[in-house]
Amino acid sequence: MTSMPAETDMQAGTREWVGLGVLVLTSLLISIDILVLALALPYLSADLGAGSVEQLWIMDIYGFMLTGFLITMGTLGDRIGRRKVLLIGAAVFGIASMAAAFSTSPGMLIAARAILGIAGATLVPSTLALISNMFQDPKQRGLAISLWMAGAMGGAAIGPVIGGVMLENFRWGSTFLIGVPVMALLLILGPILLPEYRNTDAGRLDLTSVILSLAAILPTVYGIKELAKNGWQPVNMIAIVVGCSFGLIFIQRQRSLKDPLLDLRLFANRTLRTALGGQFFGTFLMGVIMLLVTQYLQLVDGLTPLQAALWMLPAVAAQMASFLFSPLIARRIRPAYLIGIGLAFSVTGLLMLNRVDVTTGFTALVIGYALTNFGAGPLMTLTPDMIVGSAPLEKAGSAGALSQTSAEVGFALGIAVLGSIGTAVYRNQITSSMPALVPHEAIGTASDSLVGAAEAARNLPDSLAAALLASARNAFNNGFATVSLISAVLLIGVAVSAVAMLRHVRPSGENQQEWHEQNPAVIPEMEHELS
Repeated sequence: MTSMPAETDMQAGTREWVGLGVLVLTSLLISIDILVLALALPYLSADLGAGSVEQLWIMDIYGFMLTGFLITMGTLGDRIGRRKVLLIGAAVFGIASMAAAFSTSPGMLIAARAILGIAGATLVPSTLALISNMFQDPKQRGLAISLWMAGAMGGAAIGPVIGGVMLENFRWGSTFLIGVPVMALLLILGPILLPEYRNTDAGRLDLTSVILSLAAILPTVYGIKELAKNGWQPVNMIAIVVGCSFGLIFIQRQRSLKDPLLDLRLFANRTLRTALGGQFFGTFLMGVIMLLVTQYLQLVDGLTPLQAALWMLPAVAAQMASFLFSPLIARRIRPAYLIGIGLAFSVTGLLMLNRVDVTTGFTALVIGYALTNFGAGPLMTLTPDMIVGSAPLEKAGSAGALSQTSAEVGFALGIAVLGSIGTAVYRNQITSSMPALVPHEAIGTASDSLVGAAEAARNLPDSLAAALLASARNAFNNGFATVSLISAVLLIGVAVSAVAMLRHVRPSGENQQEWHEQNPAVIPEMEHELS
């Protein structure tokens, strides 16, 4: 067996940590750039004359293209060079951001957002793969990934605040220019600080597989997102079925290729596939809670978007602290147990959210959401490390793409499924408690959502409007409580599964030779396990 390098030879130095700082800043600014769009949408829609359908595409096209191209871009980085793909993506992202900022029509902005999504698909898998190259010591790599993820969460926290300030002082296009200086910095410092790596033994990229992957992912993601918005419509279900069908064809083709776009042998590693499942279900459950908490603060408690963003900062701070401490604690405690303990905190937070109602105020909501986010830290930071660390070095880009794809699809599916449950509870409750004097034309609008109820109330007398809003808020609260309870129960299952399936993974602080024996990076061994 080939001898492993000494632990001191695997330690990253100053150059690697400074390079990580550039990557963290990139993730921070990209998060800000994406999240401020929701605030800018009313302004740009009025300026460009975007209709409701065009507004939906402006919002959604980025996520469609990002998710669709992740696997392709991750594999491309493994083959032609991860740093090269990252820098090309950064250049395209910067140019597309400027095109978006100075768009003169909805179509131009949608096209720019689509290009931004494709460019964004190069950044995440290449970044995770480069981190695996720069930080080969598991202890350092775990901390590096947690810092990178903390950067993304930091962007999510301050994005609405920065967006609100910019929109008050500048044109809406300024929100798209936030990331341009950082992309320029990455282009300057990347060749100096970031190493290049590519698999010299890889074959040519199979274009048929690329087309099949897009045909599988894009309709599926579209169907899921539309399911969340419009319910169980036939066209949504057809899109999902079409996507899944192409997915099966894609899998069959990968099995027949010598150099597949996605090496299915990666899934032979139990740690990798369990970590992927944990990440999927983590985002599946947490994404809809974030959305409902945001809506609760604004629509039930009546806060402005900026006020709601500020009240969510404690939860973001709790999650960032958990992100930073989790890899340090994982040096002494097995990751499975740390994930289980963390999810116990999340379940406690979800049960607190289940008890929130219109009479308790939003203090209990803020504390419950902070506990939920704090407990999710180990799951969300340790699983990407397990995914990338369990893959062979030459497949790290593909593994990073799988990690991000799992998170993106889990997020969308969670909002679709759990969001639909919350909506069903709302509609059932509001139908049975609708004030008797509400005009017939307002009933349909109010029954659709809490936002619809608020719109309907604007045209009603004050007393009737107050009664309608009280009923709608109570119905929304019941839906929120139901989703929180379901999420808590499902999260217990995720915790039990993670502890059972990952308990063999040792703390990252143990002997490096033992760690490599736990994470074999040799494809033939994976083939033997798969057979």
